Amino acid sequence: MNYPVNKTDEQWRAELSEFEYHVLRQAGTERAYTGELLEEHREGIFSCRGCGAELFRSNAKFDSHCGWPSFYEPKEGDAVELIEDRSHGMVRVEVRCKGCGSHLGHVFEDAPQTPTGDRYCINSVSITFAEAK
Repeated sequence: MNYPVNKTDEQWRAELSEFEYHVLRQAGTERAYTGELLEEHREGIFSCRGCGAELFRSNAKFDSHCGWPSFYEPKEGDAVELIEDRSHGMVRVEVRCKGCGSHLGHVFEDAPQTPTGDRYCINSVSITFAEAK
């Protein structure tokens, strides 16, 4: 697929750490409860580490007790794309940045306590946080 931010594999490898590359470009996953943004509760915006696109707002973040930052909706309807993922013997829905195609995590329809019922389970390493001013 063609994305607004289109880089070569060499460019991605030069810009990202080895672990960031593994998660964002190879759909890896960080270990549960290890991400730096899991306990981030300040008001602000979560953006794609790969291209800087704004993805989630802090008011949509909730504690799902799953070990990864969780959100009930993306910042905008077109901030992320959802793709069927049949890896690891499961059928899931992968969440990617619509700006650069980077892997962010997965979305599950298992959060009845939220306004949407969705849990966007996102790797901390896939996103950055900027506090509201």
